Amino acid sequence: MSPVKYQVRDHVAEIMLDNAPVNALDDEVVEALLAALRRARDDTEARAVILGSAIAGRFCAGLQLDLFRNETPENIHDLVEKLYVKLYDAQVDLGKPSIAAVVGAVRGGGMTVAISCDVIIAADNASFGYPEVDVGLIPGLHFTHLHRIVGRHRAFELLFSGRTFDAAEAERLGLVSQIVAEAEVLDAARKLARNFASKSPALMSRGRAAFYRGFDRDYREGLMQAVEDVCDAASTRDSKEGMAAFMEKRKPRWTGE
Repeated sequence: MSPVKYQVRDHVAEIMLDNAPVNALDDEVVEALLAALRRARDDTEARAVILGSAIAGRFCAGLQLDLFRNETPENIHDLVEKLYVKLYDAQVDLGKPSIAAVVGAVRGGGMTVAISCDVIIAADNASFGYPEVDVGLIPGLHFTHLHRIVGRHRAFELLFSGRTFDAAEAERLGLVSQIVAEAEVLDAARKLARNFASKSPALMSRGRAAFYRGFDRDYREGLMQAVEDVCDAASTRDSKEGMAAFMEKRKPRWTGE
């Protein structure tokens, strides 16, 4: 069974993560997500895309940490490149508006999946965060984009403190487009998607491409560097200690190595 579900209704492709219990990301899930986005790109019935979750109360918990502990550096590099660069490319090539329908806790790689979309609609009880530094990693991709949205100083505080923040703060910061009750998230995403789907597909495709060119001239180059930064950080002794401490539910003993 695929960890990602795909269906089209009312000219809207619905791509739902379905990897219980928390939609953690591994190579299979990321590949299935990329395949679903390519399918939506080529699907002439689909004029807009919703990216959400088939698991109640969960969006995406991010990359499975045990992969960083057990996989080879080459495999980790390949996975991070897929999540950062290939996911971005799949969204750019989509040619149709995409909406993230977010519920529950969104962390790490889950933030990467959400911000890859054009619009984020969040449940009022959703929470967000960049906990990578606390578990021995760095949120490399978000160094590239977050300061453009929320400003340099707020971005630094969020990325290096590791603290969580609620949907209301995410909306104030400009990370979230709409906040609705949890039970209404998918309906709100469908309503907006139908609005997008009612427009000229030719104009939406061309307009979206122009929109991307307007603000992302050097973004992809930054993603390639982010892959290297994440993999370099993951090779340190402190990274291994941070992940071990998280798995063992204890405080890390940093050595600076």
